Amino acid sequence: MLYIWNIERIVKATLKELNFDINYESNNDLTVPMSYNVSTKTIKFNYLKVNGYIGELFKLKESDENIVKLILYRVLGYYLDFKKNKRDLKILKYGEDDEIEELQLEIEANAWEYGRTLVPESLVQSYDKIREFEKMRKKGVMS
Repeated sequence: MLYIWNIERIVKATLKELNFDINYESNNDLTVPMSYNVSTKTIKFNYLKVNGYIGELFKLKESDENIVKLILYRVLGYYLDFKKNKRDLKILKYGEDDEIEELQLEIEANAWEYGRTLVPESLVQSYDKIREFEKMRKKGVMS
């Protein structure tokens, strides 16, 4: 089990290595392991959700630390997407259902792709496996 300070250490070191000036904090109210808030430029993580996610990925032969990094790379993909693609985010709040869904799918796809550009070669295969895992989860099909 990784504790809050373990996850903070991994996040801090990874952000420093990538030279990203992004805030980070623990938030046990998050419903997902990790997220990026574009308004506050902050990565938030729920250490219990992170540990639960690590448990779900037991077939992935990676250390807990590497799995946290892989989660972080994907979240950093959101950061890069918002940095590179200036969007009218009011659509997410006030748009029609089809507009919202289209924008969410675009942001999601971009986050995976941009995040993948940050992944060290030794972890790319595991990153891709997590992406496939998430696709299966969204479809409601779990192996």
